[in-house]
Amino acid sequence: MKKIKYFYNTHTLRYEKLVTPFRVRLLRIIGFLSAMIVSSAFVIYLWDRFLPKPRAIELNRKYEILNDNYRTLSKKTLELQSQLVELEARDNEVYRSIFEANPLPDSARAKKIEKKQELEKIKVLDDDALGDSIAKQLNNLSARIKYQFESYDVISGLIENQGAKLASLPAIQPVSNKQLKRIASGFGIRIDPIYGTPKAHKGLDFSAPQGTPIYATGDGRVKVATRLDAGYGNHVIINHGYGYETLYAHMVRIKVKPGQRVVRGEVIGWVGSTGKSTGPHCHYEVHVNGQDVNPVYFFYNDLNPEQYDQLLKIAATGSAKSFD
Repeated sequence: MKKIKYFYNTHTLRYEKLVTPFRVRLLRIIGFLSAMIVSSAFVIYLWDRFLPKPRAIELNRKYEILNDNYRTLSKKTLELQSQLVELEARDNEVYRSIFEANPLPDSARAKKIEKKQELEKIKVLDDDALGDSIAKQLNNLSARIKYQFESYDVISGLIENQGAKLASLPAIQPVSNKQLKRIASGFGIRIDPIYGTPKAHKGLDFSAPQGTPIYATGDGRVKVATRLDAGYGNHVIINHGYGYETLYAHMVRIKVKPGQRVVRGEVIGWVGSTGKSTGPHCHYEVHVNGQDVNPVYFFYNDLNPEQYDQLLKIAATGSAKSFD
């Protein structure tokens, strides 16, 4: 049953039925609806703002994970880049300088970096700024590391070659000389023992009893092993490679043959006085790229620093007359 409302009319002094005009009722309905709409929007906003939907929660969680992963990868990428820069610098400034190899120019490394196909292989997040950034950094590192490995392969070859070179250097004395008393004549201008005139002495004379072993001073291949009655007499020439040759003269007997491989410290003959010689001794020469050099500067492998310094003085102040 509809409830009827009355009001007291002061003009007529009696109660009359309350009738609400249609316009007022319409305004009330519109106001109510407006309030409902505003309240609903506010409730929806609060719901989305403070009570997100499960899908939104999942998306936010995935985003946070991606963001954390990106920050971690970026940090590790920067660390790798820093380490790689140090390796590249060490490659150029240390390893290659040790073996007298030219440093790798940055342009050569940059050329290896520019590979779009490598970028496509590494890139996993299409059209994503974070993924694209990571992919580019990883591509850069991948190319640089690959090129650095190629450089280290070259250095490995240099190490092997350098090892062979070091073994080939004529770095010991041709006869046993522990007491440093066997250098009888040094390198340079000496008095010829036969003609008594000044003459260039191209090597060192080691005095020793006949039959004393003569050793190869470095690895190499015998170039000459010949017997003569004049000049060097029975003598051996060893080609050590890398521009080095050594000559051992006046042997009483030769042990090696032309073409034979010898190693440092191997006996190649015995001291004698054949050829142009005034007494048993080993005349020893070192040639570098065809030039005669003072052999005394190569005796560093079987002497300590004090002995080497003493030997230099002995060679410089030895007899003014040579044995040959």
